[in-house]
Amino acid sequence: MKLTKYTHACVRLEKDGRVLVLDPGTFSETKEALAGAEAVLVTHEHGDHIDVPAMVNALRGNDSLAVFGPGGVAAHLREEAPEAAGRIHTVEPGSSFEAAGFSIRSYGGQHALIHPQIPVVVNIGYLVDGNVYHPGDSFIIPDGMSVQTLLVPLHAPWNKASEVVDFVIGVRAARAFQIHDGLLNDMGLKMVESHVSRLGGKYGTEFVHLAPGESVEV
Repeated sequence: MKLTKYTHACVRLEKDGRVLVLDPGTFSETKEALAGAEAVLVTHEHGDHIDVPAMVNALRGNDSLAVFGPGGVAAHLREEAPEAAGRIHTVEPGSSFEAAGFSIRSYGGQHALIHPQIPVVVNIGYLVDGNVYHPGDSFIIPDGMSVQTLLVPLHAPWNKASEVVDFVIGVRAARAFQIHDGLLNDMGLKMVESHVSRLGGKYGTEFVHLAPGESVEV
């Protein structure tokens, strides 16, 4: 399968001519990522993970596009695009389903804590084809499955470098690529990635940096 990284948290997966997109948010090249997509997986409702106006336009412009996400995300999209309600699906943690020819398993349940005074929203992590794991804004480790390709949230208001490294060590995927890096400058990015690469490598994970728009076979 081909994986293309976009700015921040969005990735696009392609297999057998079919396209699945995860977390097309406002920090990302949403229109480009969604071109030709059959399905979209949304981890949670924050704007850097779903660009609602862009998603509504995509649903209206593509009658075969389906969206999967937590209840709040699905309800909001149904309100904004009622004509596409039948193609907007609520996902619960611990479920399995098919999307655009990809096999999906969902994990988690809630967003990582930012601050006690900031409400915690629902967050779903997705494992695609038993291979690529996108955790959204959480460090939930999938149970019962071996992850081959890990998408690592490098930097956010809810994490610190030690937690990022421990997440990579805990999952122990064969390879890892960065996501959630839109708030870092070049110096900060290199610093965090060096920790992930060096310490994760001790436990068998090869970390590779992907630039926005860069693709790799996984």
